[in-house]
Amino acid sequence: MKKNLFTLFLFLLLAVNAKGQTKHTFTITDGNFVLDGKPIQIHSGEMHYARIPKPYWRHRLQMMKAMGLNAVATYVFWNYHETVPGVWDFETGNKDIAEYIKIAQEEGLYVILRPGPYVCAEWEFGGYPWFLRNVPGMVIRGNNPQYLAATKSYFTALYGQVKNLLVSNGGPIIMVQGENEFGSYVAQRKDIPLEEHKKYSAAVFQQLKDVGFNVPFFTSDGSWLFEGGALPGALPTVNGEDDVAKLKEVVNKYNDGKGPYMVAEFYPGWLDHWAEEFPKVSTESVVKQTQKYLDAGVSFNYYMVHGGTNFGFTSGANYDGNHDIQPDLTTYDYDAPISEAGWGTEKYIALRDILKNPKTPPVPTKIPVISIPNIKLTKAVSLEYLKNKVKPVNADSPLTFEDLNQGHGYVWYSKKFKQPISGTLELKGLRDYAIVYVNGVKVAELNRYYKKYDCTIDVPFNATLDIIVENMGRINYGADIINSTKGIISPVIINGQTITGDWNMYQLPMDVAPNLTDAKNNAKVGAPTVYQGTFNLSTVGDTFLDMRDWGKGIVFVNGINIGRYWSVGPQQTLYLPGCWLKKGANDIVIFEQKNDKVQTSVGTLETPILESLQPEKGEPK
Repeated sequence: MKKNLFTLFLFLLLAVNAKGQTKHTFTITDGNFVLDGKPIQIHSGEMHYARIPKPYWRHRLQMMKAMGLNAVATYVFWNYHETVPGVWDFETGNKDIAEYIKIAQEEGLYVILRPGPYVCAEWEFGGYPWFLRNVPGMVIRGNNPQYLAATKSYFTALYGQVKNLLVSNGGPIIMVQGENEFGSYVAQRKDIPLEEHKKYSAAVFQQLKDVGFNVPFFTSDGSWLFEGGALPGALPTVNGEDDVAKLKEVVNKYNDGKGPYMVAEFYPGWLDHWAEEFPKVSTESVVKQTQKYLDAGVSFNYYMVHGGTNFGFTSGANYDGNHDIQPDLTTYDYDAPISEAGWGTEKYIALRDILKNPKTPPVPTKIPVISIPNIKLTKAVSLEYLKNKVKPVNADSPLTFEDLNQGHGYVWYSKKFKQPISGTLELKGLRDYAIVYVNGVKVAELNRYYKKYDCTIDVPFNATLDIIVENMGRINYGADIINSTKGIISPVIINGQTITGDWNMYQLPMDVAPNLTDAKNNAKVGAPTVYQGTFNLSTVGDTFLDMRDWGKGIVFVNGINIGRYWSVGPQQTLYLPGCWLKKGANDIVIFEQKNDKVQTSVGTLETPILESLQPEKGEPK
């Protein structure tokens, strides 16, 4: 009897689930996107699961739905899931991409998947795992067996997570992108023949199909870059094109004279770097362009509709003629319609007014915001305390992060001199930021952003030279992405002499919050310091750590690295999600690299500061 009742219960449960998950069809037919046999327009927003705390996924997706959108697009970050070679994580923290996609479906949104393998996205190394550099013969984004074996492994692992979520299997994933903005890379790498580029992009596209992805494919490129980026069998879509006539002309040229027409990246905001102005895009211009697409029947995807946050060491970097690196901010607010903390902005309200329909749900309630009285920091411990717990790696010359098998964080390079030496210290291979000490006294800050690679130095007899180097994020866009080695990657030169012999490297990856349980307070001005404090809450909510009085470093709250801060701005606060706080005791750990003064507390604000530029606070002395 019990067995029969259980069988009946299971049958009813499956029936309810089957009813709740209506199976749809999606095709690209006769120049249209066709859903369940009817032409549709895609009104999508880009939003990345990795940049939002998992407990907030549903709220952010509800915000999108309430804006009047019918789809969400997301990159998949390869290096977020393969953290060490051959080990995959699709479960911990914000990594459960399958759950993210399921929630999107429950909220009535279709999903556009952008697996790369290269994604750009202002993300560390454009999504590539840092350790690919250590594979013999590996050339990223190239037609070589080592790289293609790695991409095949990645696509296979990803397909295992999302295969049941493809529209062909009853899920919400309606399209998958082949590669990403490959036409840009072709234009940047003219040293590689177009034929060879095409062999590579075709091979990666074939891998996506071979592992099992069987929904419509697309590519996305600037309208002048289709020759390098378009793929036979994939719909070409345009990034950042506001001229509808030009959009249709170029798509027709590469798609048998027909649509559908889509702007895969429509920018309602723009990306941000440390030490540079926070760019803004006006509400009026975004609304006007949206209306233009609506009137012309052009589908679109806002990049970004909600940017979120580059938690931990996930932010990437760019570069230009004036700066050898332009590290991306911790915030990925992007001046998007939905702010970093999930608030509906003026832009959101204006777009909702033209996108909503009678079935559009109301805007969800804003997540509570709290102010925390100044948090007392009871521990202030020199970084040397942590360094002394590390067994150094010894070599004749400084080793890179990759040589040390370390992806992120910091390396403390140290050398004892038996004879005095003075003159100019040259560190042309610095990647990316260093503070230099002689016998524990700060001598200089060197900085790849400001192209400051040298300083005057005086090393006396029997003295120790210490160089503490920070990886500020690997290049995520451009030809130099292949040159993303970190640490000290060329000889250290003093007074024209290469300094070799007996270098010690102390690895400080900061992959977990430093433990100061047994440490005694010994912080001093000018020496890198780790601070710790505890604060109690009776109510939890979102807040923003006020870092205006600090120099440069990272912050952990309850063991989670919430990101980098740097006094240069424009970002002066760090978003602290309330879902990562708890009633009762909470812990905070701050690693302050510059430590121009010994701190005793840190405060919070109820609104972020993202537009306060103070570049003079970062220029090397």
